[in-house]
Amino acid sequence: MAHIQKIRDLWPGVLTAILIAIASESLGQHYSVPSMLLALLLGLSLNSLFLGSSAEAGVNFASKPLLRFAVGVLGVRVSFDLLGQLGLPFILLIIFSVVFLICLGILMALWTKTDVGLGILTGGATAICGASAAVAIASVLPKNPRSEVWLTSTVFGVTALSTVAMVLYPILVEYLGYNEALSGAFLGATIHDVAQVVGAGFSISTGAGDAAVLVKLFRVTLLAPVVLVVSVWARSQTIGEHPSGAKVPLIPNFVWAFLILATISSLGWLPSWFVDAATELSSWALLAAISAVGMKTSFRGFWASGSIVFVFIAVQTITLAGLFVTMMAFMRMPL
Repeated sequence: MAHIQKIRDLWPGVLTAILIAIASESLGQHYSVPSMLLALLLGLSLNSLFLGSSAEAGVNFASKPLLRFAVGVLGVRVSFDLLGQLGLPFILLIIFSVVFLICLGILMALWTKTDVGLGILTGGATAICGASAAVAIASVLPKNPRSEVWLTSTVFGVTALSTVAMVLYPILVEYLGYNEALSGAFLGATIHDVAQVVGAGFSISTGAGDAAVLVKLFRVTLLAPVVLVVSVWARSQTIGEHPSGAKVPLIPNFVWAFLILATISSLGWLPSWFVDAATELSSWALLAAISAVGMKTSFRGFWASGSIVFVFIAVQTITLAGLFVTMMAFMRMPL
């Protein structure tokens, strides 16, 4: 009976998040706008209806457990075979860029006297895989009254700038005289969200698109170790509040799920139909989770706290592009 009652409490909010996700996907395909961005905006528009309603419990569930589930299932898209295809110099450059951007975010937070967690959140989202990285990192960061607003602003910022980059970066690589491999590698290494990487890469050529996706998927593989490190740091920050440390596990369950699925996928033990189905499930769960995060965020708080988040992401995005333009001028790409 307890389980039935819990389902009754959750279904209004979860169903609302799912309906927003479906609407966002439909509108995104029709108008060629990122569905993640639309889900966030539609969720924001329903904030006033969410508070104190029967949907509140379900929205809270969708914004936390559901998004962790979605990130964990992302592991099916990862293959460690990517390492051999990229070559050691470029692998090291990508790893360096992730560490560098997160450190840059921390320095920006310290310089502006903002919470260090915001620097980690924006730096990780910009360096790894946009909105997916944002929700994964946010789920293990120490919570404060601005956590939801920061996550909403970060998802909005990285998605919007990914869309701008999808249009501008193909023009940039043509101006720089990059060949197919270089163009694809640059796009995969500097555009935040997977969908926009695909759009930008294949707008140049099939070869550039394949290279872009290859590099982008390697960036996705770095999500699990980054979340693990952030989780360890968060645990050290909350140890005073929770002496046992039990509320902040060393390795969250969804990180274990990501790593296990990535390992099994790399060994070739997962049939293609399962990988396709799990990838689709993860995409829909992420859309629903972002919709719920939007519903929990007020426009007033969003605009009040969002400006500094946008500045962080803009600076990090420009820095990331500049880093790869500079370093690729001195490297011979293996792709």
